[in-house]
Amino acid sequence: MTWLVTGGAGYIGAHVVRAFAEVGIGAVVLDDLSSGHAGFVPEGTPFVRGSILDTDLVRRTLREHAVTGVVHVAGFKYAGVSVQRPLHTFDQNVTGTVSVLRAMEEAGVQHAVFSSSASVYGTPDEELVTEDTPLAPQSPYGQSKLVGEWLLADQATAVGLRHTSLRYFNVVGSGDPAIYDSSPHNLFPLVFEALLSGRTPRINGEDYATPDGTCVRDYVHVADLAHSHVVAARALEDGTSLAPAYNLGSGTGSSVREIMDAMAAVTGIAFDPEIAPRRPGDPDRIVATGELAARDLDWKMRHTLTDMVAGAWAARKSAE
Repeated sequence: MTWLVTGGAGYIGAHVVRAFAEVGIGAVVLDDLSSGHAGFVPEGTPFVRGSILDTDLVRRTLREHAVTGVVHVAGFKYAGVSVQRPLHTFDQNVTGTVSVLRAMEEAGVQHAVFSSSASVYGTPDEELVTEDTPLAPQSPYGQSKLVGEWLLADQATAVGLRHTSLRYFNVVGSGDPAIYDSSPHNLFPLVFEALLSGRTPRINGEDYATPDGTCVRDYVHVADLAHSHVVAARALEDGTSLAPAYNLGSGTGSSVREIMDAMAAVTGIAFDPEIAPRRPGDPDRIVATGELAARDLDWKMRHTLTDMVAGAWAARKSAE
């Protein structure tokens, strides 16, 4: 049993690779290092540097390493930037997924776990998002992830692909001090970089309909997320029936103010966040239930908010 992890040199993908290793499942990494880091790939793990758009390379990698399944994490993951770069986003996330699925079909690989996103829901009306919440993506990124889910479903009909899609919310923390989130757009690294450079972190709006006036979002620990990928992969290999998609959500969420307070406590750097105007389109609250994933994928919140901040801060500090 060997699985290919596309994007396995990235923040999330590297945690998935380690989660496979912890249970004795072989992994192979394919990554073009456009946002990943070669140093995130564990020593001894086969690493193929290249693009998922190179179908021949993907197919060769699958065959040469006797791959039995694919965790497809690679993609362009910046929802806001995708509005300015829609063609690039669709090229990487839709054409790239077509390339991976074509290579899988040609190599006879029949199992796929797809890295999807909460962005497929857009701005939901529900207090608690479920898998039945209407799908209404509002960015090219969210649209591309939904198309990715459709492609897997269509391949299931066409060639019997066994698959599931895991819809991520806000993935934070670190399960290994050597792996940190280097995204220039995510909240945790933005706050860390501000603190490390002596700047004051910013909160965008404090007049939302939430207990402390700041937006509430779903934050989940990357190691918990990676664990459920392993459970999903094993289930697919064992022939266990899985749902087409699962939300990996906390069920409760945390406010931006709570995040800032935890950041100050963990880092030991006292600060009073700067209050900036609201960003257009930011909803008051987006939180998802993880009940379906808890039933099928051993999903649970094993880490507190303090754990998430502490692990992420330690990993970021180790990169200096």
